[in-house]
Parts: sequence; C-alpha cells; structure tokens
Amino acid sequence: MQNSTAKPILYGALASAILLGVYFAVLTLVSGWGYTLSQFATYWYFIVSLAVGFGIQIGLYSYLKHLVRTSSMVMGGKTVAVTGTTSTLAMISCCAHYLVNIIPILGIAGALTVIAQYQTEIFWVGITFNVFGIWFISNKIVQFKKHHE
Repeated sequence: MQNSTAKPILYGALASAILLGVYFAVLTLVSGWGYTLSQFATYWYFIVSLAVGFGIQIGLYSYLKHLVRTSSMVMGGKTVAVTGTTSTLAMISCCAHYLVNIIPILGIAGALTVIAQYQTEIFWVGITFNVFGIWFISNKIVQFKKHHE
C-alpha cells in the first residue's frame, strides 16, 4: 500500500476508534458499564455506522489534505468538523437523558428529555450528515484530481 493511502486509512480507523471510545467513556461515566453495554447492544448498528462514517470522512479528508499539500493549495476542514460533531452528538444522545441526574439546571433537563425522546431520529440525522460529508469530500477529491491532471 502506498504511503499516500496508508496514512488516511490509519487516520480513519483511528478516528472511528476514538469516536467509539468517546461514546463508551461518556455513557459509562454517566450511566455505568451495564447500561452502556445494553445501549450498545440495542443501537449498535447506528453507533457503528456513525463511527465508521466519521472514520471514512477523516480518511478522505486526510487523503485530500495530502493531495492539496503536495500541490501547494489550501482547503478547509469545516465539513469534517460539522459532521464529526453531529456524529458524536448522535451517539451520545442515547445517554443524554441520564445527564438530568447530575445537572440541576431545569432548562437543560428539559432539553435533555427532548433529546432522549428523539434519539433514533438524531441517529438518522447523524448518519445523513455522514453520508453528505463522505459525498462532499469525495466530490472534492474528484474535482481536485480532474483539475490537476
């Protein structure tokens, strides 16, 4: 495997692992290990999809950044930041209602209750943002390659 593709694949895999780590850490800190395992067993397909999608975006972005760096052009990473944040928030949403126990501010408790009621929908929004992010970055790679051939 060439170095130009090995690093983006490594970065993508690492990003997926970190996102899963954040999910498990936050849920375990808020609700305990048993609840974390229960939630993961229930929503694993959403959680893994979000993590893999985020990892793909990071890998694609790293590859695009490498292409840009080697041709002395500059591009931003706003799409990765937005979709990565959405993915993280969607994954954490399954435990958000438990934060009510440790946050005494009533307004935040109300917001967390709403988030907990719509966690499946939030997962779908996160996946939609992931798909858009993957498409967007892939499109930029294709455009970049066409422009620089």
